[in-house]
Amino acid sequence: MNYEDAGVSLKRADTAMVGVKKSVRTTFNKGVLGDIGNFGGLFTLNHLGLKDPVLVSSVDGVGTKLKVHFALKSHDLPGQDIVNHCCNDILVQGARPLFFLDYLATGRLESGVLEAVVEGMAKACRENDCVLIGGETAEMPGMYHEGEYDISGTIVGVVERDEIIDGKKIEPGTIVLGLPSTGLHTNGYSLARKALFEAGGYKPDSEVGKTLAVPHRSYYRSLIDLIPAKKLQGLVHITGSGFQGNIPRILPKGVSVKINRSAWQVPEIFNLIQKCGDVETNEMYNTFNMGIGMLAFVAPVDAAEIRKHLESKGETVIECGSVIEGSNEVIFV
Repeated sequence: MNYEDAGVSLKRADTAMVGVKKSVRTTFNKGVLGDIGNFGGLFTLNHLGLKDPVLVSSVDGVGTKLKVHFALKSHDLPGQDIVNHCCNDILVQGARPLFFLDYLATGRLESGVLEAVVEGMAKACRENDCVLIGGETAEMPGMYHEGEYDISGTIVGVVERDEIIDGKKIEPGTIVLGLPSTGLHTNGYSLARKALFEAGGYKPDSEVGKTLAVPHRSYYRSLIDLIPAKKLQGLVHITGSGFQGNIPRILPKGVSVKINRSAWQVPEIFNLIQKCGDVETNEMYNTFNMGIGMLAFVAPVDAAEIRKHLESKGETVIECGSVIEGSNEVIFV
C-alpha cells in the first residue's frame, strides 16, 4: 500500500498548488520577507512606521453557509466570506489587517476547487490591504462527504495602542449608526436553510438560494480612515447571536442600547425566513443581522462629520438608536 491507495494524493495537491501560488503572490506587500512554501510566514512591521503597535488577532469559519456554496458550486465566494468576516472582527478594535492564514480540509481534493477558494481569499485580501501569507490544505478521506470541505481563517492586524477602540467612552446620549449588510453574511445559515429549503421548499439554485450565497461584506474601506481621529467610541460587527449577543460585548457598566427597529427596512430575505420558518421576531434579531452588518457608536457632536465621511465612501448610514442608562441590555423599540 501507499498514501494514494489510502485516498491521499500528493500529486493532486502539488498540481493544485501551482494555481494557488499565483493567487497568493498577488497579495504580497513590503511586509512579506519570505515566499510560499516556507514552514512559517515571515512578516515585518518596520515599513509601517508605528510608534506603539499592538497586534490584534482573530480566527473564524464560514459555518453551514458552505452547504449553499457546495450546491451552487460557487467555490470562490467562501474565500471572500472568511477573509471579510475576519477583517471586520479586528476592525471593530481599530486594527488594520496585516496578514491572513487559511485552513481547508476535505475528503478528496477536487480539481479547481482549492484554486477557486484561494482565489476568493486572495481577492478579498487585496481589497482589504491584507497579505495571504500562508495556509494548510488537508486531504482526509472518510472525514467529509464527497464534494464537501471546511475552511477556517486566522487574521493578524495591528493598531496603535492609543487608537484601540474598546467601548470605554460609550455613555448615555451616544448615537448608534448602522451600516447595511449584504444579506445574512456568514451567520444563521442552519436556521435559514431549514426554514427556506426544508419548510419553504425553495431550492439552492433558486433566486432565494443565490441570495444566500452573496459574500459577507467588509467595512474596512469605509471605516479605517476614521480610526486615527479617535471619534469612534465603539464598533460592533453583527455576527452570530445578532444584536443581543454582540452589542453588550463592548458596553461599559451602567449603560444599555435602545435600537429602533423601524429605522431601516429589513431586506426581504429575512422576512421570508421568518415567514417560512414561523420564527419569532426576537429570535430573528438574536440570530441574524437583519440587514445591518456594522454599528458605529459616536458622540452627538461627531455624528454629522462621521456620517459625511461614510456617505463619501458610498455607505447608506442609518441612525439605528442610542445609548441610555441601564445594565448592558439591548432594548428594541
